[in-house]
Amino acid sequence: MTTLAELPAGFADKVLSSQTTFRSVMDAMARPGSVQTITAAAGTPGTMMRGTAAIALTLFDHDTPIWLDPVMSETSDVARWLKFHTSAPVIQDSSICHFALIGAPSALPGFDRFSFGSNEYPDRSTTLILQVESLTQGPTLELRGPGIDGVATLQATFAPSDLFERLSINAALFPRGIDVVLVHDDAIVAIPRTTRLAAKGD
Repeated sequence: MTTLAELPAGFADKVLSSQTTFRSVMDAMARPGSVQTITAAAGTPGTMMRGTAAIALTLFDHDTPIWLDPVMSETSDVARWLKFHTSAPVIQDSSICHFALIGAPSALPGFDRFSFGSNEYPDRSTTLILQVESLTQGPTLELRGPGIDGVATLQATFAPSDLFERLSINAALFPRGIDVVLVHDDAIVAIPRTTRLAAKGD
């Protein structure tokens, strides 16, 4: 088992790196389907990609319960790194987590395992961070919704293949719902609860 001294480092410049990462995440949320690059460098424990690590160091704190899927939790390194660098509690009950880190999206649990928030507190829903195969290659997706001028085009390879079909439940739940951030290496794409799949092609 990795000792605390052997855990991968966090941000070298915490303030600047957090600011630039936060801006990238906000740009991704404001422009759903657009690919944003995380420029801040951080250590990557276990199966965690660079973008996921930077998001964790920026958005997680002691009031942010985190759930890890089996791939993320197969060793203790990811949980120990999160606790050491962010103080975020890693919990077993996915229904009350604020973020869920998914290293194996093909085995993503049903959305009923997570929190949709409430009408009074829709921000208390779960944001899924899915590590995917590619955000530049694969089937072409056309997305519609707030923040998109007409139609946004995204070419990506990800699982589960029915992700957008699952996300269609958000339409009936709004303002409640699930938000998703797709991550590949240092690139991210946000799929907020208001985004809909307009078309899909090969």
